Amino acid sequence: MKDYLQVLDLTSDDLAHLLDLAVEARELPHLRDRLLDGEIVFCYFSKPSTRTRVSFAAAISHLGGEAEFVGPAELQLDRGETIEDTAMVVSRYASAAVIRTFEHSDVTRFAAAATIPVINALTNLHHPCQALADVLTMRERFGHLEGLRLAYVGVGNNVSHSLIQAAALGGMHIVVATPLDLAPDAGIVDGATEEADRTGGSVSVVTDPLEAVKEADVVYTDVWLSMGDPPEQREQRCRLLEPYRVDEELMSAAAPSAIFMHCLPAHRGDEVVDAVLDGPSSVVGDQAENRMHTEQALLVALLTEELGGRSR
Repeated sequence: MKDYLQVLDLTSDDLAHLLDLAVEARELPHLRDRLLDGEIVFCYFSKPSTRTRVSFAAAISHLGGEAEFVGPAELQLDRGETIEDTAMVVSRYASAAVIRTFEHSDVTRFAAAATIPVINALTNLHHPCQALADVLTMRERFGHLEGLRLAYVGVGNNVSHSLIQAAALGGMHIVVATPLDLAPDAGIVDGATEEADRTGGSVSVVTDPLEAVKEADVVYTDVWLSMGDPPEQREQRCRLLEPYRVDEELMSAAAPSAIFMHCLPAHRGDEVVDAVLDGPSSVVGDQAENRMHTEQALLVALLTEELGGRSR
């Protein structure tokens, strides 16, 4: 396994191994500080970022390397150089590449042409690094992933896609509640369902948020309008999604020990109310911190070729 472009690039064993490495990174962040000594990691970001940018910078620094952040205007891509030529050249300079962009095909094209590990730091279709931090947070809180009930409420987007795949890989039972017009990608749901059949988990998509949240161990939501979505859709989206807002009443339908999760940034008062986001069940700070630990683990595993080849 050279690249990490979506969660189902991993096997169940790979996922468990990464989470163990992430715990090591949290407890001993500089244990492997010679791995990238004197090396750079190429970080192409065509979207704004807080957690992804800073967490990768920290993870790369802990491994002794330097993050080289560039945007579209700083490369020759804006002047017509192909993604493939860019990937070929960058592979001669850097030890790994981290790509945060819009079209998922841009990341797959870059990875196909690169000879170094490529990590998808977010596309319109997947957010696989966020999902790693999410499942680490769940495992830390509950001690296991298998059998956990996870409710995702809101828009079927890149965050939900990666969460669905991670839940299936971890043997969890995920119920996604979205309006019909905003449901997650059917192909991703089908692929995750096949994986869940192997791990003892399950994947369901419903329209009723209360049905999804009932007795859930984890309640998760995300912004109603993502980067790249037309801003003129905001008013219509808010009307459509108002029943999916996570408030105290909806949280009360979950299990008594349920936690609340959100990848941030949050639009307070839209998808979640302050009382939940700032309440005792919220673990959003742990999620954000775990981005750094899981990304460090991912770099270690890819650079030392510790992923792939395990049975599902």
